[in-house]
Amino acid sequence: MGPSRRAGGMKDKKMNEKRTHSCGDLRASDAGRDVLLAGWVQRVRDMGTLVFVDLRDREGLTQIVFGPERPDLRDEAKTLRPEFVVSIQGKVRLRAEGGRNPKMATGEIEVEASALTVLNTADVPPFVITDPLQASEELRFKYRYLDLRRPSMQKNLRLRHDAALAVRNHLSGRGFLEIETPFLTKSTPEGARDYLVPSRVHKGRFYALPQSPQLFKQMLMIAGADKYFQVVRCFRDEDLRADRQPEFTQIDIEMSFAGREDVFALIEGLMAEVFALTGQKIETPFPRLSHREAMDGYGSDKPDLRAGMKIRDLTEIAAGTDSEILMKAVGEGGCVKGFVVEGGGALSRTRIDKLNLRARELGGRGVAWIKRAAAPEEGLKSSLKMAAEGLRALWEKLEAGEPDLALVVADTEETALRVLGEIRRDFILERVKKKNAYAFTWVTDFPLFEWSDEERKLVAVHHPFTSPHPDDIGRLESDPRSVRALAYDIVLNGYEIGGGSIRIHDRSLQNRIFKTLGLGEEEAREKFGFFLDALGYGTPPHGGIALGFDRIAMLLAGEESIREVIPFPKTTSALCLLTGSPSPVSERQLADLGLKIKNSG
Repeated sequence: MGPSRRAGGMKDKKMNEKRTHSCGDLRASDAGRDVLLAGWVQRVRDMGTLVFVDLRDREGLTQIVFGPERPDLRDEAKTLRPEFVVSIQGKVRLRAEGGRNPKMATGEIEVEASALTVLNTADVPPFVITDPLQASEELRFKYRYLDLRRPSMQKNLRLRHDAALAVRNHLSGRGFLEIETPFLTKSTPEGARDYLVPSRVHKGRFYALPQSPQLFKQMLMIAGADKYFQVVRCFRDEDLRADRQPEFTQIDIEMSFAGREDVFALIEGLMAEVFALTGQKIETPFPRLSHREAMDGYGSDKPDLRAGMKIRDLTEIAAGTDSEILMKAVGEGGCVKGFVVEGGGALSRTRIDKLNLRARELGGRGVAWIKRAAAPEEGLKSSLKMAAEGLRALWEKLEAGEPDLALVVADTEETALRVLGEIRRDFILERVKKKNAYAFTWVTDFPLFEWSDEERKLVAVHHPFTSPHPDDIGRLESDPRSVRALAYDIVLNGYEIGGGSIRIHDRSLQNRIFKTLGLGEEEAREKFGFFLDALGYGTPPHGGIALGFDRIAMLLAGEESIREVIPFPKTTSALCLLTGSPSPVSERQLADLGLKIKNSG
């Protein structure tokens, strides 16, 4: 790039004086003030006798002007390029009336430069550092340090910081202690796979990176910590999606002598404080739905409540119609369900046909529709072949109105709810464009167990330390899948942003849960003996929750992926394009650990 450039009497590339302001600070009231700014060159505009430079730092932009009074300085400014790091000395002045920019916080002023120092030059960046960015995600992640210079990313980083600070202040003010738990711990694989860390000192043995601090925070309750929290990194070696990462941050909370209502009240207050950062007033208490109500009404255990479109059961009415499709589904033990898209009657036939394709993509047989005919005297029209009175009965049961579209699915209950739930979600994402529209809800009374086809056994829906509902404990051995858990999720706009439960504090009950999950006494001792021992020393009733901090930050920022609020994220295939990890290691490193790579070929 050639030698560094300096002018205005500055003799080296070091800043000899401190910055007086950031590039987002100056206002009209600062006119006449001598200032020193430092940052990155955003843009250079050569107007001949004048040169304008936009100088950027994390706080914003300031326009610098190099005029004819100092031709040496002006010529020096002409050699600047985007992303050069410079410091500027000068005097603040008001911009000419026609040159003011109301879209910039500093748009009323400019700085007339009296000195310029190039602190560092820059290679030509692989993309222009501006919003909106014209670059692929792969390129952004490879040069993440440049991507993070963009104003939108700087804003997200600040918002993430502010949210973490609000969390810490809120919980500390309510008697919670932030206590660190180990990152190198015992592998107790339940659910997602652990990341394993081989021990050099104890060859053949492994630590695991924690999927959560679950057992440690429960043991802190046994230890008398009473109220614990931690903003903590967690690790899961699992298949990734847009809102998941192999390493992530959660707000981990546990409290003794507390029930579900205590947890709810704490978290609702916390969410109100955090979301106030975006100027939003969050109404509390949050609505509550049982797991069964959520599935029946919205086809999802993380329902998006920003719009209506509640799913209704039509099975009884459908059984009395002359529709072969509906009657067949009911006759085979299935069901008929549907919901109304308000104003959906105006959708094009092409758009409606795509709904049928979407239903099949989701594993369903299809979706039928009902709407008003264009001519009022023609009544209802539908893709279903059935008599008018049957269509009218379905329409009225769904409480559909003149401009609406009714969607109906006939299938097994599981498939019908999945199809309608996803189609409903699609419509909400299309229609709710306000980034600051927030709809919280609690989902409670989850099943304690579910069947895993992959493992061919019962597994815990949340984790095996969740307390069963006291009304259902008697069915643990006889009918375990009917047992409800004292578990709860907090849901926001269709995202599960946290999950927790009241924990088991009785050792005999914990052993019963392990036995129901197929863990023999010897295996349970091998995996969880240290915890079972701890439960025997006076464990208080306790409960808690873990909140997904990355998802909360994503929703606060109005982004659609957590990768937009994580400084250095992995790709969906768990790669770090910036550093090239995961990467091979040397034979010497492997030998130190007593490991050998097996040739998979």
